[in-house]
Amino acid sequence: MRILELEEHARFSREERQLTILHDSPSWRVLTFCFEAGQELPVHSHEADSEVMILVLSGEGCFTDGEREYPAKPGSVLIAKVSEPHGVRAETRMQVLVAISPPI
Repeated sequence: MRILELEEHARFSREERQLTILHDSPSWRVLTFCFEAGQELPVHSHEADSEVMILVLSGEGCFTDGEREYPAKPGSVLIAKVSEPHGVRAETRMQVLVAISPPI
């Protein structure tokens, strides 16, 4: 068993979003992204049969599929096939937790 304190993995940079892989196994990958206001994870998709979950831990912004935007605040969760377009944009300093299963 591993216990992680997510605040200890919160690393922010004005230059670019920060990615930290917290867990990587054949079953799933867990990571965190930290964004300053205005930074984003551009809309993208993957040719894979996996699913993604993005949970907002802190801050505010939006989830997007490239055509629509969905408000995102602490506790908001996006769940999608990785083959569906998905992205995140921060309006304030924002940290999200991402889980992908199976990993891509």
